[in-house]
Order: sequence, then structure tokens, then C-alpha cells
Amino acid sequence: MRIAVVTLFPGLMQGALEHGVLGRAQARGLAAVGCVDPRQYAGDAHRTVDDRPYGGGPGMVGTPPPWAQAIDAARGQVGPDAPRIHLSAQGERFDEGMARELAAMPGFVLVASRYEGLDQRVIDDRIDRELSIGDYVLSGGEFAALVVIDAVVRLLPGVLGDERSSEQESYTAGRLDWPHYTRPVDWEGRAVPKVLQGGDHAAIRRWRLKQAVGRTYLRRPDLLQDAPQGAGLGRALSDEERALLKEFLAEREEEGNGQRNR
Repeated sequence: MRIAVVTLFPGLMQGALEHGVLGRAQARGLAAVGCVDPRQYAGDAHRTVDDRPYGGGPGMVGTPPPWAQAIDAARGQVGPDAPRIHLSAQGERFDEGMARELAAMPGFVLVASRYEGLDQRVIDDRIDRELSIGDYVLSGGEFAALVVIDAVVRLLPGVLGDERSSEQESYTAGRLDWPHYTRPVDWEGRAVPKVLQGGDHAAIRRWRLKQAVGRTYLRRPDLLQDAPQGAGLGRALSDEERALLKEFLAEREEEGNGQRNR
């Protein structure tokens, strides 16, 4: 996979891309991430890439000539049909489904603008899609671009040490992940659940699914059609999940009653 990032701070991007999963993916030749700086295409001695907005108001806006040329150059590195994606607070909410959609492509361009964003004419003519990583504002698109790159690259075959890692994580099946434990068995008076210490794989699978569904119900009910706050939005519970959720909530209530009676 080839990814090109249009950014005013290529050093910021490259530093982060050298480490962890992203660094290993590039070292193995599974992904290649390059950066294009719009300043390279600025036509004045000061390498100006932004200006005040027409109509007044605070902030600066990315000017068309250098940004458009930089986007063109980035697409030239990736491929003529590569989608050009602008990281923007006005974009669609990025999620696991979009990450998998992008992971199936040979490559894409990410445009990390700054200040008040880009001149709308650049967006209309050079951008195919706008994505947001959440309902908040960042100083620039670089960190959002890194989020997208990490979420996508880790899905590529051969990137993770165990392919099951990307199949059994939060959101992959429309559910949050279950709790994880490791050694020691006892730590500060807290023990690893007994079911995980045994070798009954069917019981472990059932416990994990129950925890995943229960956590999703409590923390992200929007992912469940069956939850009061999530009607019609998420994936419906299976018969097994519905039974396990009922069991999870009963256990939670019993545990709460026990603590109150102490």
C-alpha cells in the first residue's frame, strides 16, 4: 500500500511513522508513506501557503495554488485513481468500517490542512472525501492523518504478528472488546477471573462474548439496536448475545447489591 500525506510538517509525520506497527510495516515493504509539503509549490520568496479569508474573520485559509499542486504531486506518488481525503471537522466520522474500506485499496492521499482549512475551491476540485476522527477541533490534520494511517495499515495482511489481533478487537464485529488479563494471577488483592485460568475454551469464549456485549451496552449503546439509546442504529443482538447480556446485567446488579450491603 502507498499513502501520501500533504502536510506543512513532514518532520512531525515522519517521526511518528518510524515507530511501532507503522515502522515495522514500512520496514517489511508492506506499506510506504510519503509526505508532500505545499511550501515546495509556493511561488514567492516567503513560501506563502495561506492568506486571510474573504469576508473577514479569524484565522488563515490555505491558498489554492500551492495546496492544489501539492495534492496533485501526492496523487502522482500513489496513483492516478487514488482517493484524495481531506482531514476536516466537517467530514464524515471515521470508523472501523472506513478503515477496512481504505485497507482494501492500493493507496490513497491524505490532506492535512491547518488553520481554518483550505480554500473551498481546492476542496471542490481536488478532494474526493472529507473525514473527521471525532467531534472536536485539532490545530491541524497531521494527528488525524496518523490515526487514519495506523487504523488502516494494521489491517493489511502480514502487518500484525497474529492475524487474529485485527479480527478480535473492538468495533470489528460491532462490539467493544472484552477485558484482558496477564500475569501475575493475583495483584494487589485482585485476581484474574477463574474462567480464564482454566482450559475450557467454550467457557472462555462465552465469558468473553458476555463481557463484550455487556461493555458495549453500558459504554456504547449506539452500537446495539437492542439498547434503549441505540434503537435502529447498530447491529442487532443474536439470541446468544441477548441471553448473555441479560446474565451480565443480572450479575452486575447482584454485585452492586453485595457492595451496598457490606
